[in-house]
Amino acid sequence: MIKPEPTPESIKEMSLVEHIGELRFRITRAAIFIVIGMCFCWGFSEHLFNIVRLPIMPYLPQGGLVYTAPIDKFMAHIKLSFIFGLLLSAPFWLFHLWKFISPALYKNERNFAVGFIFFGTFQFLLGIVFTYFVIFPMAFKFLMTFGGDIDKPMITIESYLGFFTQTSLIFGLAFEMPVIITFLGLVGAISQRFLIEKRRYAVVIIAAASAILAPPDALSMILLLLPLWVLYEISILTVGFFERRKAKLQENGT
Repeated sequence: MIKPEPTPESIKEMSLVEHIGELRFRITRAAIFIVIGMCFCWGFSEHLFNIVRLPIMPYLPQGGLVYTAPIDKFMAHIKLSFIFGLLLSAPFWLFHLWKFISPALYKNERNFAVGFIFFGTFQFLLGIVFTYFVIFPMAFKFLMTFGGDIDKPMITIESYLGFFTQTSLIFGLAFEMPVIITFLGLVGAISQRFLIEKRRYAVVIIAAASAILAPPDALSMILLLLPLWVLYEISILTVGFFERRKAKLQENGT
């Protein structure tokens, strides 16, 4: 039986129990789509695993990653299926998240929210793509050839997946900077002038954050710092664009 969509009026009149029921309905539907995405990706888990380990393969003399427990490789496929299933099903569980929060928003707030959801998702995926095609090749070339070729690496599946996932997540979230700063600019918390005046402090903060968040090597820190700096400069331009647009609308309104 399909649950009817609540109207904005009924949402406002919902009791706490009804809100919890609606939330449970949305979470259940979102979880179903995530499980479906995970099951679908499980059928391609070997291909996904080959894609994930491709950046490090040229630097493994034994020809592949190693595992120290019989269950390690199986669990690696489970983790990859979940991660890719989560990404694959994102449009569906984001839709249910949106259907839960949208009735509480005004029309103009909904328009902004939709834009931020799409922009934020794009930036996150852009960060992951940047990590895979730029960061990983450069990082592995430096790290795996550092100190000569006497020592031979024996990298486990678990440690590599941890490094791969952590680094991808960090860069994906880091690429959300323009989204966050633009939002703060739209609500009037910051201005383009403020961002320009505090640029030096921002670079110091970005450098400190890169040192904390990046994997423990100087190259990864630099590779995280540079795109964050560029994204900060893009944020300045974006905030300035919306400020000029807002001023123009106010001028036309008067």
